[in-house]
Amino acid sequence: MLGAALVAKALKRQGVSTIFSLSGNQIMPIYDACIDARIRIVHVRHEAAAVFMADAWAQVTGEIGVALLTAGPGVSNGIAPLFSARLSESPVLLLSGDSPLNEDGMGSFQEMDQVTMSRPLTKLSERVRVIEALAPAVDRAIATALAPRQGPVHLALPFDLLTAESGLDELPAMIEPAAHSPLPSAALAEIAALLGSASKPLILVGPADCRAHRQTALKQCSDALQVPIIPMESPRGLRDPSLGAVAACIAEADVVVLLGKQIDFTLGFARSAFAAGARVAVIDPEAQALDRATRLLGPKLSVRCQADTAEALASLCATDRGHKPDRAGWSTQVAAARAERGLATPEPSSAISSPALCQAVQTQIDASENTILVCDGGEFGQWAQAFCSAPIRLINGMSGAIGGGICYAIAAKIARPDAQVVLLMGDGTAGFHFTEFDTAVREGAAFTAIIGNDLRWNAEHVIQMRTYGADRLIGCSLSETARYDRAAAALGGYGASVDRADQLVPALRAAMASGRPACLNVQIDGQPAPVFTGKAVAATH
Repeated sequence: MLGAALVAKALKRQGVSTIFSLSGNQIMPIYDACIDARIRIVHVRHEAAAVFMADAWAQVTGEIGVALLTAGPGVSNGIAPLFSARLSESPVLLLSGDSPLNEDGMGSFQEMDQVTMSRPLTKLSERVRVIEALAPAVDRAIATALAPRQGPVHLALPFDLLTAESGLDELPAMIEPAAHSPLPSAALAEIAALLGSASKPLILVGPADCRAHRQTALKQCSDALQVPIIPMESPRGLRDPSLGAVAACIAEADVVVLLGKQIDFTLGFARSAFAAGARVAVIDPEAQALDRATRLLGPKLSVRCQADTAEALASLCATDRGHKPDRAGWSTQVAAARAERGLATPEPSSAISSPALCQAVQTQIDASENTILVCDGGEFGQWAQAFCSAPIRLINGMSGAIGGGICYAIAAKIARPDAQVVLLMGDGTAGFHFTEFDTAVREGAAFTAIIGNDLRWNAEHVIQMRTYGADRLIGCSLSETARYDRAAAALGGYGASVDRADQLVPALRAAMASGRPACLNVQIDGQPAPVFTGKAVAATH
């Protein structure tokens, strides 16, 4: 069996059915091996798109997402999205072709130190050096990616190993994943006691526990513990519009459990996010995160414990607490804060407002029982996250990187063919990977993209206006003649342009009924992202 066949069969044994890739010399042996292994290769237009798609696959399915890139500029093009996957806690396996081992140091074609590039952005990065290690390396990498805290991994695969005969007729025994760390009984008792004595407790969870497949468990645990659970996966943190005015509740809580939610910039480094007398418990799978919490929380830290967050929450829910305090009023207060969407009256404008566009999209989402919502970043992305919701939601994540939305939408549709996939993004964001509409057409991945077009990089426009003034604007404007709808149609999709509010709903219905990857280019007024204050008024930053 050739080395490439070992890799493909090891992937198949792990349940991998789909790989996102852009072809290149050094990975052709794996392409050939995937035919026999019956693994689908989704062939994209840019290497970064393949990694974004693997990220979305992982988030939607809960499985490992796999990207396959060639050497040199191929793998280097795909490195940046690993940062997004790392901070979104997405289990992604990046496989890259590499120059031959027997040409090391000789100036081989596209020879480079791939591992040094990817190591800071991954949980594991290694170059396989013997053919017998190929399948075990795949097993080990996938186990590492899926282990708490989940994240991306990278294997560099030298070309001469892929094309050599291994002498093996069967794969070696599969490496079993390590058992997850349970919550120690002493820590369980301490945290249960903290929650039991609290009048206004909260549990904050990190990105891994924000996934759709975790929602049922979170709801059940919240009900059992009578503690509101707040998901935090946005770089806007306490100012995340999808959380309404919940920051005020976090500042009022007397006990806060950070369950896989790291202390970082999104919580203001714990300087003022929590009440002065609040007691904080931290449960995290990584010792490094616990050490940071200890340093930043100081005397507020009551309990710290290294454990798998899903198992820890299940253990807390199973704890017999005897008398349950009545915290219905607190739960109602938190729910109302999360639902807060009060808006200041906008300045009159002839263009469609961001909230009006999002509300029109939501009517179409509500008409379907099976929708995946993708919201990319930027100012319009925050409106989308505030006013649109669906059973499964993908956002640009803690990294704050924009531009992956089209890739996310394609992978989501491939992972869930029966779902209606809706993407909202700004015109700046659309430019990063617009040619992936071609990929969507070739792969039969019909989704509907709504571009909120305000003719500028609005986040930067807002910053420059606030900091430097209108006479110092630079590098924010985008083309008034760009027709993203026509570009999508030229690539084989469906396109339409909307500049009046009464056109919105008919245009959305037509796009969703087209059966093709669709793009609506909607002219909007370009408001700054909303910040909900909890006083039925939205301040803008």
